[in-house]
Amino acid sequence: MGENPGDLWSHPQLAAAVTSGDWGAVFRTYRKLTGLSQMKLGERVGLVQPDVSDIERGCRRVTSVEVRQRIVAGIGVPPALQSTSVPLTADAAPVQGLSLPGVAPDEDLLARVTSVVDATHRVDTATLDWLDRLLAEHRRAEDTIGSRPLADVMRQQLRTVVDLYAGARGDLADRVVRLASEHAQFLAWMAQDQAHTAAALAWYDRSHEWALEAGDANMAATTLSMKAHMAWSGGRGMRCVRLAEAARWSAPGTSLGVQGMATQMAARGHALQGQDGDAHRLLDEAQELISRASEHPEDEPVWMYFYDETWFSLQRGMASLHLRDWQAAIDHLTGGLDALPDEYRRDKTWYRACLAHALAGAGESAQAASVAVASVPDAAAVGRPHSWNELHTTAAVLMRRGAKEGPQLVAALREYD
Repeated sequence: MGENPGDLWSHPQLAAAVTSGDWGAVFRTYRKLTGLSQMKLGERVGLVQPDVSDIERGCRRVTSVEVRQRIVAGIGVPPALQSTSVPLTADAAPVQGLSLPGVAPDEDLLARVTSVVDATHRVDTATLDWLDRLLAEHRRAEDTIGSRPLADVMRQQLRTVVDLYAGARGDLADRVVRLASEHAQFLAWMAQDQAHTAAALAWYDRSHEWALEAGDANMAATTLSMKAHMAWSGGRGMRCVRLAEAARWSAPGTSLGVQGMATQMAARGHALQGQDGDAHRLLDEAQELISRASEHPEDEPVWMYFYDETWFSLQRGMASLHLRDWQAAIDHLTGGLDALPDEYRRDKTWYRACLAHALAGAGESAQAASVAVASVPDAAAVGRPHSWNELHTTAAVLMRRGAKEGPQLVAALREYD
């Protein structure tokens, strides 16, 4: 198919595109020479097909070091061409002085936070209070605008926290490490949201180490629960269960809400494997924990602000979706969505896409297409790749059923592909 791999990089058009850093031209030329589809190229470089399309059409620039490195590795750019290609400027790097040349942190950030960085930085309670509030605002902003606009900002903010360690003493030093752990966990979540799996795992590991150093049982357990969530997203039910169970027993003293999160993640892992008995048992246990947690919200860590009865109803809907109990999935997802505030734009988009899938599974083709088509603009804007892929799954279900609404949804998706 196409050019011989040995001759591929001698092609002047492809070599010139790499040298100039024109990644759109690289993608177009590489696909022309190899015969690969956008989807297959995306699999090689760790991007979903719509992102490959955006880069080819010039609608998206490759400004991230980690994305550039995935492209270089995925298509096998020779070292000689890598050395002549246009590097990212300091301003374009994720964090000046803390660039990420690969998909994971490039240096041991734990060593950075536990060593003298700059003795001129002084730490006081007011500064850390301000950073706490800023992180909380960024978490809520991400619910509305998605993770992409915030990732670089949060890397820079983590650098600020790291640099404060040298001027911290006693309890303030512990608090700086705890704050670094919270930033790393948020960075991990944003990487996970963008399907940057290796980066997400690296940041979760870093967050977990910092949480243990700071004695923060809630964050240590949360990072394991979020890694369980990653396993669930990847269709690995048993790994999801094991990580969730580790979150339950490995960090004694966690809040009721954090325990509930780990328990429902274990339930979702069992549901993914079709084990309805274990799934429902653990969901009932998790609901009891969340009910008790709601009686004392002051005992919960700040990052658990979203964890309430509405969110839990949506989780029951997800479990029912895995168990192919379509009507239960529809009921739980509909109820949860009705109660979910509009500022949770990214989450509402995801659960609407799941509702469309459940409706399609139940044979409610017209309603499934209506929900899905209405979700397309938000999925394209803040729901890539997860919500976007779920809408494609819904379209595939409708097409397999021969529903006349299937081509309508496919056409709506193509407008944004």
